[in-house]
Amino acid sequence: MKPRLPELNVPLDRRVGWVDLLRVIACFLVVFSHCCDPFVAAFDTDRATFLQGVAAGSLVRACVPLFVMMTAVLLLPVRMETGAFYRKRLGRILLALVFWSLLLPVLYYLYMRYVGTSSPSIDPALFTGEATLRKLWTFVFNFTYDTTPLWYLYMLAGLYFIMPVISPWLERASRRELRLVLAIWAFTLLLPYVRIVAPLLGYPGNYGNMGLYGECDWNIYGTFYYVSGFAGYLVLAFYLTKFPPAWSWRRMLAVCIPSFAAGYLVTSLGFVEMQRHFPGNYAYLEIIWYFAGINVFLMTAPVFLIVQKAAARPRQWLARLAGATFGIYLCHFIFVQGAYDLVQCIPGLPALVRIPLMALCAFAVSYAVVWLLQRWRVTRRFVQ
Repeated sequence: MKPRLPELNVPLDRRVGWVDLLRVIACFLVVFSHCCDPFVAAFDTDRATFLQGVAAGSLVRACVPLFVMMTAVLLLPVRMETGAFYRKRLGRILLALVFWSLLLPVLYYLYMRYVGTSSPSIDPALFTGEATLRKLWTFVFNFTYDTTPLWYLYMLAGLYFIMPVISPWLERASRRELRLVLAIWAFTLLLPYVRIVAPLLGYPGNYGNMGLYGECDWNIYGTFYYVSGFAGYLVLAFYLTKFPPAWSWRRMLAVCIPSFAAGYLVTSLGFVEMQRHFPGNYAYLEIIWYFAGINVFLMTAPVFLIVQKAAARPRQWLARLAGATFGIYLCHFIFVQGAYDLVQCIPGLPALVRIPLMALCAFAVSYAVVWLLQRWRVTRRFVQ
C-alpha cells in the first residue's frame, strides 16, 4: 500500500522534507517562468532578447507538472468520502479564485494608471476602468490577463473532480496495470506534434477542423481525450511514490541528466523553430511549451525523481516556505510586472541576468505579502 504523506499544515515532526522542497522548487519555477514572458514577447523587436527569454523560459517548463504531481503525492489515494473531499478541496480553491479574481484586476488597474509599464506584451486598452469592471464578473467564465496564473485553479478543480473516481482503481491496480495506463498516456504526449505533422502529410482536416481521431466541430472529445493531459501526471506521481526506482545515485543521474537535457533541447530549439516557421501563429508557437508534451515530461520526471531520492530532512524554514507556496502562486503575477519595470531601470543588463533578478524579487515580495495575509484569520483562507 502506498504510504500516506502529510499535508502542509502539520507539525514539523510529521512533515516529509522532500515534499516541502519540491513544492518550493515548483513555485519558484512558476515565478521564474512568468518573468521570462516579457522577453519572449520581444521576438518581433529584439531577437537577442527573445532568444535569451526562450532559453530561460524553456528551462523551467516542468513547473506546473511538478505542482500537479505534488497534488497526487499529498492526496492520492483519497481516503475521505467523496462529498467531504469536494467540499474541502473545491471550497479551498473557490474562495481563493473569487478573492484573487476580484483583487488582481483592481491592483493592475491602479498600477497601470499610476505607475505604467514598459513591457512590450502589455496592451493599455486591457486596463481601462471599463475593462477592469468587466473582468470583475467575467471570471466566472475564465481567467484574464491580470489573473493569468489562475488558469491553474480552473484546471485543478477538474483534477479534484476525478481524484475520488480514479482513487479506488489506483489502490487496486498492479504495477503492470499502472505502467500500461502510463504508456497510453505517454503516447498522448506525442499528439501535439502529430497535429503539426498531419497537415504536412496531406491531412486536410474535416470541414476545416484540424482535430484528430474523432475531433471535429461537433465533438471535441476524441479517442485520447479521457486518458491525456494533467491526469497522467497524477497517475505518474502515484506510481513513482508507490514504486520508487531502487537506483543508485550514479544510475539515477545517468538517466535523469540526459533525459532533462534532451527535453530542454527540444523545448528551447523547437520553440525558436516554431517561431521562425509560423510567425504570428501564437497557437502553434505554444505547442512546444505544452505542459502535456513529451519534451516537458522528459524534464519533469527527472526533477521529481532526484528530489524524491534526495529525501531532504524537514526544516522549519523550508516548511514555512512550503506553507506559503499556494499564496505565492496566487499573488505573484502583479509583482512580476513590478519587478520587470524595476529591472528595466538598470541599463546594460542582459535578459539572462534580468530574469533571475526579477524572479528573486517577485518571489520575495510575494512571500512577504502571503506572510502578512497569514497573520489575519480573515485573509488566511485566501492564501493557504
